[in-house]
Amino acid sequence: MNTITMQTFESVELRAGTIRRVEPFPEARKPAYKIWVDLGDELGVKKSSAQVTDLYDPEELIGTQVVCVANFPPRQIGTFMSEVLITGFYRDDGAVVLAQPDRDVPDGARLA
Repeated sequence: MNTITMQTFESVELRAGTIRRVEPFPEARKPAYKIWVDLGDELGVKKSSAQVTDLYDPEELIGTQVVCVANFPPRQIGTFMSEVLITGFYRDDGAVVLAQPDRDVPDGARLA
């Protein structure tokens, strides 16, 4: 495992956001959704492509709070521009479990 400094960690903008919209992304190489995440007044609503189709249906994701990396540069994924990275954990079977706050926090709240 590589170690990092506190300064490096603090440069990563890990923010909470609420999923507001989800659409299928059939053009993606791997099964994925197009997701719109509300990151609060400062950052607004940002788009992301997330490979979470194994464990989550689009309807159940609406209103879910997730943890996002908000300061990656935008990335073109097929026909879609992804603006944030929604974080999660890989299970042994390859499915992704979303990283989520265990209590409601304001959209845009930074990870402490």
